Order: sequence, then structure tokens, then C-alpha cells
Amino acid sequence: MRYLPLTPDDREAMLAAIGVKSIDDLVVDVPGAARLDGPVDLPRVAGELEVERALGAMAAKNATAGTVPFFCGAGAYKHHVPATVDHVIQRSEFLTSYTPYQPEIAQGTLQYLYEFQTQVANLTGMAVANASLYDGSTAMAEGVLMATRVTRRNKAVISGGVHPHYVKATETVVHAVGVETQALPAAIDAEAAVIDQIGPDTACVVVQTPNVFGTATDVTKIAEAAHAAGALLIVVVTEAVSMGLLKSPGEMGADIVAAEGQSIGNALNFGGPYVGLFATRDKLVRQMPGRLTGETVDADGERGFVLTLSTREQHIRRDKATSNICTNSGLCTLAFSIHMSLLGETGLRRLALLNHEKAVATRDAVAAIPGVEVLTPRFFNEFAVKLPKPAAEVVEQLANHHILAGVPYSRLAPDAGMDDVLLVAATETTLDADIQILAKTLAKVLAN
Repeated sequence: MRYLPLTPDDREAMLAAIGVKSIDDLVVDVPGAARLDGPVDLPRVAGELEVERALGAMAAKNATAGTVPFFCGAGAYKHHVPATVDHVIQRSEFLTSYTPYQPEIAQGTLQYLYEFQTQVANLTGMAVANASLYDGSTAMAEGVLMATRVTRRNKAVISGGVHPHYVKATETVVHAVGVETQALPAAIDAEAAVIDQIGPDTACVVVQTPNVFGTATDVTKIAEAAHAAGALLIVVVTEAVSMGLLKSPGEMGADIVAAEGQSIGNALNFGGPYVGLFATRDKLVRQMPGRLTGETVDADGERGFVLTLSTREQHIRRDKATSNICTNSGLCTLAFSIHMSLLGETGLRRLALLNHEKAVATRDAVAAIPGVEVLTPRFFNEFAVKLPKPAAEVVEQLANHHILAGVPYSRLAPDAGMDDVLLVAATETTLDADIQILAKTLAKVLAN
């Protein structure tokens, strides 16, 4: 028996209140090609056992990251997650806890958030970090909004190396408040091109290193140019492990760092949930979005933790809030913090170096194949190659050989005119045998 809590009169009253005649009017902006003309092709009724079998059969058609040679990256990376991480986060006091509104009963949660912030600040080379955002793309969007508040300007210049999905997510968020974005054409090694676009109305320039093509860039001169024009520099990082080997964004003059923390402590998880890292300079802290955990003392003089400098709509009037971000990725944050604690500074550097070594070995093997051109001049654990055939077709053929060879750039930006560009990533989980299989099979596919 179906339970429908709203009567037809209820629905009519709700539609009238928002000024539409029917429910169909609510989806008028959805393209017709994206709409269904009837129910989805599924049985109307099925038992739990039947559903499990059907879904299991569908899932078995997938080639998952842990079962085949895997070279996909483009913002989500396969790293080893120690068993300790999953064991600790599944403890009931972590798994079931939600939001630390009341510090007197949430000291444990607040303490690990405080320690997470410390780790992120050290990792990024910045003075202060918040208690995480949803993911790297929303962190970038919040960074742009923050820059407009700080500079009282209204334009963001985005380099051609920033992940296209991050650009789209940012445009979706900031256009609603009238912020102008200027995204430069896709470019493998041209982060500095943003310098020529800086003007008196520029609130910030956004660059990514390593960028979506894997190119690692020292952005110090970009920071100097932005600051000379009164703009802020936002540095995006999609591969957090890279900061264990490369110069930190803070060392290069970043004002805001928006990063994806999935690589540390969090598995691929079929695309999420992930964890956005956000850090900034001390003088900008009052404009920082999201939660910030601070250290204090209680009535007895003992060390304690609280939420501080609250910017959220639950705490102050919504129209006065610097951000309407409503939560943080708490469990993913804890997983990140546990893994970082297990690694330590020395372990992170060794992990980063191993990633680079695996990527170099993969680059050398692929570069030796006739017709393949390596495009990325400097990289951490990911690089772009130009193929003599459309990359999407090559990836599909390699998938038929049980190899996930990378991400075609055309999948990220279909209109960029880079259909022959393939993004290839290698991490500490990549076996030497996997590299040999990739090179051998890729050579055969290209030769046919």
C-alpha cells in the first residue's frame, strides 16, 4: 500500500504559492532529450533477494580499480588506504557522531578537527585551515567567493590548466551572486597566461599545480603579479600527495588553497564522498568559509576546543553570513587525519617520491611506443600523452583487454579539441607488471 502524505488539494496549494500551474512546469528548463517519457525499465515489484541478484549482476559488468591494471586519475587517485583507517573510523563514536554544536559533549570530534586543520595548514604551507569542505571543486568555488569579499572586486581569471569540472562547479556557484569568471582555453603548460588577463577588476586568479594535464608549476611569479594588481592568488591542488614532494602553495605565495584531500585516507568510492581542503593566510581568516575549530581553556583552566569565528547561517543572520556551507565532510576528514598521522612527514615524502618514480617508469614505457607523444614537461604522478587515434576509442579497446588506461581529456572537456589526449596516472599501487601490460597492449591497439 502506497503512502502519499499530500492530497491533490495540498499539491495545488503548493503550486499556486510558487506561481506554477503544474508539476511539469518545475522541470521546463530540463532539455527534452534528458526527460523520460515513462517509467524506467525496471520491474514494478521485486523481493530483496531478487534485487540483490539483479544489482550484483549489473555490478559484475564493471572493471573496478582493484581488479585490473589501473591508470586513471584526473582528480581522483587510487592510493593504498591502511586497514587502520577503516578500523578507527568505524568505531561507533566516530561513525555515528554528526555535528559538534555543543562543545561540552563533542570534545573528541572537535579535537580531531583541530588536529586535521593543523595537518592541512602544515601540508599547504598556510597559516590557517578550516575543518574541511565538501570536495575540491566546492572549495575552489568558495575560494572565488571569498576573494570577491576580500578585494571588493567581481572577476575571477581561471587558468587553462584547472580541472574542467572544477571550473564548471565554480561557475555554477558564483554566477548566482553576479561574479564574473574568465576561464582561459585548455593549455598543458600555460598557468602563467593568467598574468596577461589581470586587470583592475580582477578579484583573483586561479591556477592549478599539478594541473589537470599533470604539469607541475612554480606559481611564485603569478602570485607576485596578482598581488601587484591587488588581486589574490588561489592555488588548486587535486592530488594532495603531491604536496609531500613539491613546493607548498604557501611557499609560492598563495593567498587561498583549495584542494581535494581524497588521496589521503579515502578510497575512490565510485566518485565520493570526498573531502575539500581549504586554507588561507592569517589576515584573511575572518572571511574564510565553513567551520573553524579553535583551542581554548575551560572553566578549570584545562585545554579544550570550540567552534570559533562562526560564519554559518545557523549561527548568524543568513544575509550577513560569509558562507552558507552547512557542514563539513567529517568522516572523510577523520580518515584523512588518521592516514596523515600514520604516515608522518617522513612517510608522506617517501609516499610522494614513490608516486613520482612509478609515474616516470610509466612515462618511459609509454613514450617508447611509436606514435605516442608525451605532452607534459614536468609532472608528479600524472601526465598527458597525444595518441594517433581518438583517446576515448583507445581507452575503450584497452578496457576490452581488462586495462583501465587513463582518462580521455575529451571526457572532461568535449569541446576543447583535444580528442587525442589521454591523461595517465600512476601511484604507489601501480605494479611494474601493470606498466608492462599497459605498454604492450597499447602498442598493439595503436598498431591495428
